[in-house]
Amino acid sequence: MVGPNGEQVGIVRIEDALRLAQEADLDLVEVAPQARPPVCKLMDYGKFKYESAQKARESRRNQQQTVIKEQKLRPKIDPHDYETKKGHVSRFLGQGHKVKVTIMFRGREQSRPELGFRLLQRLADDVSELGFIEANPKQDGRNMIMVLAPHKTNKTKPKANAS
Repeated sequence: MVGPNGEQVGIVRIEDALRLAQEADLDLVEVAPQARPPVCKLMDYGKFKYESAQKARESRRNQQQTVIKEQKLRPKIDPHDYETKKGHVSRFLGQGHKVKVTIMFRGREQSRPELGFRLLQRLADDVSELGFIEANPKQDGRNMIMVLAPHKTNKTKPKANAS
């Protein structure tokens, strides 16, 4: 058993531990049930739950949210439009975001999925210095989807003030 201030009390019978907890107006909490003998601690359980919830909230706040941007293309895209879309994908990857590239097929285009596959491969090759293919192109109904992820070194750098 561990006391309320973290001091080792030693091996104590359950009845004695419960009596000590009642006298100190605390709860007897089993903290390591797999240990031999099981480890219990005298503590205020409500306070313990509150502090663990605070720690969990703090760790969630410190986690980085992964943002997935989406860019939609058509198989017969104009060269200038392709360059514009490629610029958007490059900007997203440069900012450290993942990019989901979708090629939408209409009508007879669905019978030629290799056009979409080649376009996705070309886009991946064009932005290879900024990111890599995280999910290979795959057909999903009328769409073909590929996910690009930024390289680990591509984290956003703080911008200097232009004042």
